[in-house]
Formats: sequence, structure tokens, C-alpha cells
Amino acid sequence: MIKIGFTGDFCPWLRVEKAFENGNWQPMFDSVRPFFLENDLNVFDLECPLTTSNAKIKKTGPHIKAKPETAAMLNDLNCQLVATANNHFKDYGWEGMQETYETLRNHDIQWLGSGANLNEASKIFYWEKEQTKIAFINVAENEWTTTFGKEPGCHPMDLPNVFNQIQEAKTKADFVVVIAHGGHEHYELPSPRMKKWYRFFVDAGASAVVTHHTHIISGYETYKNAPIFYSLGNFCFDWEGQRNQPWNKGMIVRLHFEKSQPVTFEMEFTSHNNEEVGVFLMDESEKKAMLDHLSKLNEIILDDEKLQAEFDQYIETWSPVMNTWIQPYQGKYLPSLYKKGLLPSIINKNKKLLFTNLIRCEAHRDILLNSIKPKS
Repeated sequence: MIKIGFTGDFCPWLRVEKAFENGNWQPMFDSVRPFFLENDLNVFDLECPLTTSNAKIKKTGPHIKAKPETAAMLNDLNCQLVATANNHFKDYGWEGMQETYETLRNHDIQWLGSGANLNEASKIFYWEKEQTKIAFINVAENEWTTTFGKEPGCHPMDLPNVFNQIQEAKTKADFVVVIAHGGHEHYELPSPRMKKWYRFFVDAGASAVVTHHTHIISGYETYKNAPIFYSLGNFCFDWEGQRNQPWNKGMIVRLHFEKSQPVTFEMEFTSHNNEEVGVFLMDESEKKAMLDHLSKLNEIILDDEKLQAEFDQYIETWSPVMNTWIQPYQGKYLPSLYKKGLLPSIINKNKKLLFTNLIRCEAHRDILLNSIKPKS
């Protein structure tokens, strides 16, 4: 049996980076290290570039990075492969990406999901052991980092391309794992669209689907013998103002692969970077509480009507914000005055960036469309 471990977002900055600089970082991972040492391969979501670059790209939201030396933490946790298709990996442009690649090479860590162009970013990663070959495909929802041609960036979540890649990988590998970065931040369920898409990956031939980005743990299901994890939450992602919140809980997953058998799995749950800096396995009572909560989420995921109802309630919380963000001039006279150049554009550069993100990113577009549609 082959064992492969997966984590959610890993970003070794702020207090974690400071602990590394002080040389007292290894005890931070004592609790979880044995989990990763048992695995034949570990795949972490590297949520930020490891770079000293200050060349920020234009985008909405924060720019995130960590020092290259912190890659030693990945070695300590037996991480041999990082998924880089996410919404922060290109925060410091091609310069930051290149420095990260150099750093990973120096630490004998491979990567997938990004590159100098779409062709590189979309390459399938193959890994083999015990005459069993496993293919990995890493995609991200379309925010500021994805590439669609000759420019550097991350592998975009494009359904026809992902379908074709899964089909190709099936001809060369015994198993296909899709690692997806997307969803609604701080919302603990997939949208109905996400459920449809990730099940589509399985219909196309994926053996398992593992996702992250929402920063909190979501539910999971087994669909046609393939596990789908809708979000692993954060693994190690310190953040000012986030203490003792769902942000500080994560799921680490171990997938089991045996030829001609469906993929099976086991899970552990962690807390991280509350008052004490580090990542710690939950105790049995905390784990039971989390499993009970996930059981309720899983029940909702399996019921399309319940899932839609929950998402409709979530949309209601966002509708006022969305409608404020997109509010233009309206009425009979103001648009005419604007066209004649008598009124300034209220869509400045920052607003255009915001609109681009709301329309291009699949998760943001889910909310936008549901927020602005006429009420019956």
C-alpha cells in the first residue's frame, strides 16, 4: 500500500518566520511530524512564494511571501512535492516565482501547478513507486495568478483542459489525483457549482479530489468510490487577528493507493498558531467534536436542496457588499452626462481591478450573479 499525505495552506510567515529566524522552530511541528514521516510522499499547498523580491503585482487583496530559508520546514516535515496553483503564488511576479523554484530545487522539493507559461504550468506530475504510477493535476480558480498563454503564472481551472488532462493521465497512470485551489473563503461548504465541478473531475476519471483555499475545514464525500475533500483548511498560516477561530483548524489527509482498488483515506485534525506558535494534533475530544461537525456538513453536501439552501443564505450575507461594490451611475441623466464627459468615471483603476476579480474568479462570480439577479 502506498501512502500519500496532503495539507491545506502552508505559509511560513509572521510569527512562524520569526521563530525560524530565532532558530527555535522545530518544536513547532513535533506533534504532526510523525504523520508525515509515515507517508511515501507528502504534498503541501505552498500558499506563498519563498522570495526576497519586493516586485508586487497589481491585484486586490494582500500580497504574501516568506523567506526562502523557511523551505527547511518543508524538508523537516518530509514534504517532497508542493502544489503551487493558488491565488498568492504569483504575488511577487515572475521574479518571486523564479526565486521560489530555485529555493525548492536547493531543498530537493519538486512542484507542480505553475511555470513560465501555460504549457509549463499545466504539466501533469507523475510519481511512481512499487510499480504503481500516480498522476497529479493542480489547478486554481482564476484570480490574479493564473496564466492563459505565454505569461508566467499558475494553472487555471478550465474544465475542458482539466477533462483532457485527466483523460490523458488515465492512459499513463494507475491513479489520477486532482488538487484544486478554490472556493468561498470562511464558508464551510462547497457551492452547488463546486460540487458539480469536482464530481465532474471524478466522472472524467479522477481517483480523488483534494482542495483548499477557503482557510477553514469543509466536508467531504466519496463519489463513485473516489474521495472528494472540499477544503482541508489551513495547515500553517499565521494571521494577525485570527486566533482561536476556524482559521486556526486544519485537516491533514492520508490517501491509500493499491492497484485495482479504490482510493481509501484517513484523516487527522490540527490546530495552529493560536497563542502558541506551531501546528498541533487535536486531542481525542477535539477530534470527536470535529468529526461530529463534519458529519453534519457531509449530510448537507449529499442533499442538493439543502446545499442550495445553505448557499442561498450565504449569498444573502454578501449581497449588500456586492451591490455596493458594483453600484454605477444610474437614472436618466447621469449616464448621459458621463458619456458626454461632464461627469468623471467612478470606476477608477482600483475599481477595475475589483471588477476583474469579481467576474473572472469562479467563486466570486457565484456570489456576484446570485447577488444581482432580480428577486422574484
